[in-house]
Amino acid sequence: MKRVSFSLDRGETLALVGESGSGKSVTGLSLLGILPPSARVTSGRAVFGGLDLLAASPQQLLEYRGRELAMIFQNPRAALNPIRPVGRQIADVLRRHTTLRGARLDARVLELLARVQIADPARRARAYPFELSGGMCQRVMIALAVACAPALLIADEPTTGIDVTTQAGILDLLGELARDQRMATILITHDLAVVAERCDRIVVMHAGHVVETAPARALLARPRHPYTARLIASTPRAGAKLADLAPIPGATPDLRAPLPPCRYRGRCERAADLCDEPPLPRAEVGAGHLVACRRPL
Repeated sequence: MKRVSFSLDRGETLALVGESGSGKSVTGLSLLGILPPSARVTSGRAVFGGLDLLAASPQQLLEYRGRELAMIFQNPRAALNPIRPVGRQIADVLRRHTTLRGARLDARVLELLARVQIADPARRARAYPFELSGGMCQRVMIALAVACAPALLIADEPTTGIDVTTQAGILDLLGELARDQRMATILITHDLAVVAERCDRIVVMHAGHVVETAPARALLARPRHPYTARLIASTPRAGAKLADLAPIPGATPDLRAPLPPCRYRGRCERAADLCDEPPLPRAEVGAGHLVACRRPL
């Protein structure tokens, strides 16, 4: 990934959107220092509360993760320990980052399970992940993530594989927690309908680049990057017919191969020779609206 840059204020919800493989999840994993062994960050900075997360020591990251930074992963069943009751997993986080012990610790675990709207929390705390539904596992993941009231929550596709009714409840819960705790949230999602209703700003990614950043309403009303416009046009809308959907032509490029300055160039109907001239500009086209394109819409 290159040219990935954005900022986030306390209490703000920012959406990272783009196709699969655009670098959204890798961005979140990089911030927490939990990239797979085959990946590494070679340059750049990620400043959080005065600490550069990319230059932080493993011990510094251990102190920050769970207490100041937290993440909800795409697959809650895979993220939870399958051989440990979910209540004990929440207790592990609290024990690591707070002074709660004994009855106070147990009470806080039950309080968190109730906070994420799990019925009969005392019984569910003793359950293993395989005994819970997908929606309940996702709520347990949320309880784990917000246990220590982090300043930043990264929610990676938090409603994947969950029925529509449960999706709405999960998103409502995340919004409520963010408001109550003034928690900044990075919402990684493919769902632009969710973004329109629940996010303050949007960062659009394509092939490891940020191609457009803007306030949510402005970007959805008038996208300026050709990729963003295609992404919006390919999103199902209420009342629309299947024929109304316009798929994005081509596929994301192979990031291992030499690439032009604009990685969307091979798929773009507006491409011209000047698009091959480095460096790719990042121009402000409106208040807080940035686009990385030589021929914006």
